[in-house]
Amino acid sequence: MTHTLLSFGHGYSARALTSLLQPQGWRIIATTRSAEKAQALAATGVEALIWPGTDMTEAIQSADHILISAGPDGDGDPVLRQWRDVIAKHAAQLRWVGYLSTTGVYGDHGGDWVDENTPLQPSTRRGQYRKDAEEGWGVIPDLPLHIFRLAGIYGPGRGPFAKVRNGTARRIIKKDQVFSRTHVEDIAQILAASIAQPNPGAAYNVCDNDPAPPQDVIGHAAELLGLPIPEAVPFETAEMSPMARSFYAENKKVRNDRIKDELGVVLKYPTYREGLAALLALDP
Repeated sequence: MTHTLLSFGHGYSARALTSLLQPQGWRIIATTRSAEKAQALAATGVEALIWPGTDMTEAIQSADHILISAGPDGDGDPVLRQWRDVIAKHAAQLRWVGYLSTTGVYGDHGGDWVDENTPLQPSTRRGQYRKDAEEGWGVIPDLPLHIFRLAGIYGPGRGPFAKVRNGTARRIIKKDQVFSRTHVEDIAQILAASIAQPNPGAAYNVCDNDPAPPQDVIGHAAELLGLPIPEAVPFETAEMSPMARSFYAENKKVRNDRIKDELGVVLKYPTYREGLAALLALDP
């Protein structure tokens, strides 16, 4: 049987999943916002639809799997807002629905550990939007929903090397601050593992094994390149965008035991060290 994945907001993580599913014969329908991106997707064998702007009813009805990557805003989740009723009518025919959320739904824990059972207490507006979206999807009857709470994403084209090479990287120092992160290839394999063994109602933290201070990651990237360690800048005096600064408002270490115990996932990049080495091998 040929499976069909409908991917709303077909971005970086969804493209990585597609690279695993297409060789297995999957049909991929994906939304994007521009004709240029649609053309690029079509060149890879994906059936690209420009949305908003296209009636998605037929695509929803033809799918047996749905992935939602489109981010919510002040008006809520855009897919829920426009297509909730159609998806709800089709819920019983769906085998799997995945929603890409964020570890930001947990809020600030002062550097302590969180897991999937930790109460959701977001401390940022973005985190609250995601919590609201999780809840909105979660109340649709019979929907085989799986929530994936992603840590900071990196991978090909998204790493620290460019800034280290051009001299714009900084090591922002905030006492005891750590971040969890995840390589895009591990996101893809976790989603694929969940698709292979659905567990509707489950939530999974998607991150590596080593929550680490951001300055350590930048420093390690410089060492791999054989370049000077970028300057250390105190968080309090660092020039940063409001969004960049907001990430430092939350400090927690995220547990990832469930993806290993339930899904049997063995991370390709268990820490940033393996991940950065692989990125450098792609672009030495």
